Amino acid sequence: MRLIEYENVNPEVRAAYDDFLAVRKTDWINNFWKAIAHHPPILRRTWERIKEVMAPGALDLVTKQMIYVAVSATNHCAYGVATHIAAGRVAGMTDEMFGELMAVVGLANEANRLVSGYQIEIDKQFEGFLRAVPLRDLVGVS
Repeated sequence: MRLIEYENVNPEVRAAYDDFLAVRKTDWINNFWKAIAHHPPILRRTWERIKEVMAPGALDLVTKQMIYVAVSATNHCAYGVATHIAAGRVAGMTDEMFGELMAVVGLANEANRLVSGYQIEIDKQFEGFLRAVPLRDLVGVS
């Protein structure tokens, strides 16, 4: 797919690109944005959602970036892995943190495949997590 460069954009895309450059404090637009700029509503909606979800909150930025890496790795998205490892590094992710993250991702994927293959039912004690029951209210879990 042809990438939409800054100098070739319409006003709607230019506004999104300018906001991206200002928020990210950078001087370049990466390929993800240049590719989805073919459909300005997707570009605008995606950028607004990223700003909302990745903003400071209960989770710090390094944790959010690491989750993004984990999901990207599980979805076999090399672009997401590469760009969010870079963003994670900027946010403070160390080699040790990345190594532990990948160990957890690998373990979770392996265990999830086993659960799926064996079609294991959720224990009654864990069903409460699906309804956000406090941990202290679950029997047999500490």
